[in-house]
Amino acid sequence: EMSEMSERSKQNVAHGLAWSYYVGYLKIVLPRLKKSMEEFSRVNPNLMTSRKTWKLHILVPLSCDVYDDLEKADSNIQYVTDLTETTLARAGTKKRVYKHSLYAIRDEENQLWHCAVEYATPLQSLWAMSQDECAAFSREERLEQAKLFYRTLEDILKGSKECADTYRLIAYEEPEEAETHFLSREIVWHLRQEHHEEIAVLEGSHPHTPSTALDSAELNLQISVSDLPQPLRTDGF
Repeated sequence: EMSEMSERSKQNVAHGLAWSYYVGYLKIVLPRLKKSMEEFSRVNPNLMTSRKTWKLHILVPLSCDVYDDLEKADSNIQYVTDLTETTLARAGTKKRVYKHSLYAIRDEENQLWHCAVEYATPLQSLWAMSQDECAAFSREERLEQAKLFYRTLEDILKGSKECADTYRLIAYEEPEEAETHFLSREIVWHLRQEHHEEIAVLEGSHPHTPSTALDSAELNLQISVSDLPQPLRTDGF
């Protein structure tokens, strides 16, 4: 009966997507990210001066509107290069390649900020489900699922020791009226916060942890405690 209720309310969709994204992708790539950043920085010492930005910046648009080409989403975002690839045998696929793209983000003062950034790909599934009659996903349900996906992923990553300090989730709602450089401004805001955090640590003061553009409190969906994701186990099972 509980399973049927969960299925009808579609609460299992976002949970499943978040866990799959973590176990099948983030848990694999994030622990290797710092090494790739270090290798790139040795060759390009002037591009990524702030180590606090040596993270994977994961875009979570609550509309689930994901661009395959970030440069088309915002002309102030320009592709630079790919970081070092990770090649693994995975589920029968030999030499499966995992890689991240580095971008230059231009701010309103014409300054360039460099970072690894990409969309949370499971949002494409939520978008596709809302367009498919078989899934029967309304726009409101898609928004609810996107919020739940973000909250679930946030909780999973907070409990993951392997992924600590290797990522930054950037959840946002796009403005009703189109803004040409909304996305680049959103990313730069987070990069500036990371830079300020690093300066605070270097100066010996206690760094202030900024709230993201949309924090968990704003994404409250009135979900019961039993529906929330459970903390990761550390006993190997």
